[in-house]
Amino acid sequence: MVTKREKSIYKLKEKNLLLIFTRNPELGKCKTRLAAKIGNQAALEVYKFLLHHTVTITKNLNVTKQVQYSVAVRENDLWSSKNYEKRQQFGDDLGQRMENAFKQGFNDGYQNIIIIGSDIYDLTQADLDNAFKQLETHDYVIGPAQDGGYYLFGMKSLNSQVFKNKVWGTETVLKDTLNDLQKSNVKLLEERNDVDYYEDIKDVDVFQKFLNQ
Repeated sequence: MVTKREKSIYKLKEKNLLLIFTRNPELGKCKTRLAAKIGNQAALEVYKFLLHHTVTITKNLNVTKQVQYSVAVRENDLWSSKNYEKRQQFGDDLGQRMENAFKQGFNDGYQNIIIIGSDIYDLTQADLDNAFKQLETHDYVIGPAQDGGYYLFGMKSLNSQVFKNKVWGTETVLKDTLNDLQKSNVKLLEERNDVDYYEDIKDVDVFQKFLNQ
């Protein structure tokens, strides 16, 4: 017999989708701006550490979780197929890839969709639970990043405009996105720091082991 709690869990997973955008962790192909300062091997180890952190904060979330790979889907990696659906990103730039992922999610019947990257050490499971909660009463939820971008973006129906006319990876992304949403009901979350440059980790204790190799 299916319990009320099991029914509730199923309904939430049927309704809520978390998209996790990730780069395949390959030497010389991830965290290149960080690698310019600390070298390719150390940058790869930092990224693998961040991937494991992302697994830790998402694996117990009561939502459907979908890992979207940059290059190719990997079956036997840290993303367990029991816990995560696996897809490959497609599109010519980050905006197109995110738009396509959201479009597919809404076409699949999800009502609340949130996307995150896999390089936010400051992010917690509680942050993600709160983001989905905020989508119950807001049309959009955005997690501002310290570099002028965003580490989290969520919406309740597809708005393709937010993925167009952006210079991705620059300090104008958040501002330009908010301009697109001036007349919308938007919830801004706490600012977080994503890891792209040496300056992002040089004074953070947990990263020192990668910097002192």
